[in-house]
Amino acid sequence: MRSFFKKKGIEPSFQNYVINALSHMALGLFSSLIIGLIMETAGNQFGIDILVDMGVMAMDLYGPAIGVAVAYGLGAPRLVLFAAVVSGAAGAALGGGPAGSFLAALISTEIGKMVSKETKIDIIITPFVTIVAGVGSAMLIGPSVYLGMTQLGAFIMWATEQQPFVMGILVAVLMGLALTAPISSAAIAFMLELEGVAAGAATVGCAAQMIGFATSSFRENGWSGLVSLGIGTSMLQIANVMKNPYILIPPTLTAAILGPISTVILLMENNQAGAGMGTSGFVGPIMTIHTMGSDASVLLSIVVLHFLAPAVLSLIFSEWLRKKNVIKYGDMTIEQS
Repeated sequence: MRSFFKKKGIEPSFQNYVINALSHMALGLFSSLIIGLIMETAGNQFGIDILVDMGVMAMDLYGPAIGVAVAYGLGAPRLVLFAAVVSGAAGAALGGGPAGSFLAALISTEIGKMVSKETKIDIIITPFVTIVAGVGSAMLIGPSVYLGMTQLGAFIMWATEQQPFVMGILVAVLMGLALTAPISSAAIAFMLELEGVAAGAATVGCAAQMIGFATSSFRENGWSGLVSLGIGTSMLQIANVMKNPYILIPPTLTAAILGPISTVILLMENNQAGAGMGTSGFVGPIMTIHTMGSDASVLLSIVVLHFLAPAVLSLIFSEWLRKKNVIKYGDMTIEQS
């Protein structure tokens, strides 16, 4: 069985099914639902109806996008890859939401890989088996998983409203760490359907990691690193975190401080699209505007909590740790193309 799995490129592991597959799911989400929501928001803001229509179409196709993204991430053969479009669509259409699309794509891809190129009528058998596995998974598992994930998300949002100070810290810190870790905070936010003040705290936590690392490592990485980390992803620092975990302290402390400010004082809100993105592509700030409007007070809160405060606090903490010789020059250098 092991040799068969190895031949088929099937590797059951946390690394492959959680870290790798979820990361590719996030790419599928960004290429459909998230970018579609940005397009719709921009179209409504500037009165461009065709942009709104394109955005709505992109959002409607998030299921197929997740399907092909997960299959691609798992190294699916061509026929399995193309059939996974149907699996992802079924997961979304049959009540599973993003979580259902993810599971249907993952299960159908691995089953499809087992039969790929095993028969003389591969062009029929492989897509047939992949689609049956995907739709079957979507029907049998998707709704239950979706219900469990949304109930967990609802509990997190309820707890944040009941205990905004404590939950502001927890949500901001954990979602920020998920963004820097090689898993997808965006996928988690969508699966949990985070909204309201909990999503606002999550956005702040993610922004703290991205802007925090961007400013803390400016002396090593310069302007290109500032953009790559601050607008791209703080995941670029994961290799350095493994070498010196202390470099996580500045952005994580910053998230712990700013999280409750977001939930208790400024009452920042967001939606699931912005909750796990932070400042990546400016999605977090854009979705905050989409959720709360574009009043001067909202814009000022975005500037302070998403950009200014994370930059200042993380820089202060990192400089203190540098003086203590806990963080040394080069500890936060990232590889840049």
